[in-house]
Amino acid sequence: MKKLLLVKEIYIEGFRNLGHIIVEKYFKFFAWFSFVMFFIVLYAFVYRMATGFAFD
Repeated sequence: MKKLLLVKEIYIEGFRNLGHIIVEKYFKFFAWFSFVMFFIVLYAFVYRMATGFAFD
């Protein structure tokens, strides 16, 4: 839980005083998109490991 709060604080600090609203919205969207893509890749990797896929 402590690590989750630390990530939240880093996220909030990263977007504080950014300036223009369009830039702020773009970077927030890009951050969430990156998180989602990372977890999709992580899921695919774990799924392949669990089903016995040969990584030859």
